[in-house]
Amino acid sequence: MSAPPAWETFHKSVQGVNKAVNQDRCLVSGAGTAEDPLILTVADGHGSAAYPRSHIGAQYATDLFAHRAREFATAVADRDRSGWRGRLRDYARIGLPERLVRDWQGKVLGHWKRQPTPDEDPASPGPILRLYGSTLIGAVLAPDLFVAWQLGDGELTVVDSAGEVSMPLAPERAELGDETASLCSRHAWQLVRVHWEPLPDPERAPQLVALSTDGLSKSFVSDEGFTEFAAGLHRRLAGQGVPGIADDIPRWLAEASRHSGDDTTLVLARRPAAGTADAADETGRTGEVVEKADAGTEKADEAAEGPGSIPDPRIDTEESERP
Repeated sequence: MSAPPAWETFHKSVQGVNKAVNQDRCLVSGAGTAEDPLILTVADGHGSAAYPRSHIGAQYATDLFAHRAREFATAVADRDRSGWRGRLRDYARIGLPERLVRDWQGKVLGHWKRQPTPDEDPASPGPILRLYGSTLIGAVLAPDLFVAWQLGDGELTVVDSAGEVSMPLAPERAELGDETASLCSRHAWQLVRVHWEPLPDPERAPQLVALSTDGLSKSFVSDEGFTEFAAGLHRRLAGQGVPGIADDIPRWLAEASRHSGDDTTLVLARRPAAGTADAADETGRTGEVVEKADAGTEKADEAAEGPGSIPDPRIDTEESERP
């Protein structure tokens, strides 16, 4: 019997029922080994009339994060240099956010220069950057290190070996209304939140890491409802693995999108239990995958609640715009 993969992964993006274009993007790359750490990322383009190119901004965000995170992962794998962990931690907290924001701004300014808006000639880059505004969440998972970054809304959700759910990058104070930090924000690199977690004991490492855009969380009546969703997802994965629920997750996301009215994207990585026969199928492959806009969103089938089932969202909300 072959050893299980270091991580099973799944990614899916569902276009909001009120949206003409899916503004979300996501990417999965790597295997989660020391030589090839796992990289997860989601980006949520703002999508309102003030951000007409935010789907492009979100695509640049995921692509550029994957590039910088791969450089970071290479440094994680290099254990021969003395003091590497301290320098790497400083880079994670300061250097990588600065480079990522600079990369993104350069990309979008270059795109606008190639394809300018006919009736606009802004005197400063701020209005141009705004056209492409996007949030970003990204994570790197190596056998003994878990690092994540977040700019703006959305959720990084972690379930530990005891089944406890946490959101290590949740802001200390809730953002007001639909305001959120963004890659187009002034001094955006200073707004990036960073989670740094060494993993000296593999038995106590996270069992589930999920990145999602706010189209999922805001479909629930309360934060507790979203937390129970994550706990239920973990229980289902523990019993069936990613292949066992791969057909169900898109339906859950479509139902969430129906309630929130927003694009809904979920990327997850699940650590299979040692000694199990779990194996990632096509839905859990670990090669690089980029999820773009679906051609359309199918209506979710009504699902009966049962033991161990995932709670469906129960609230309808109006689509909102970020300023």
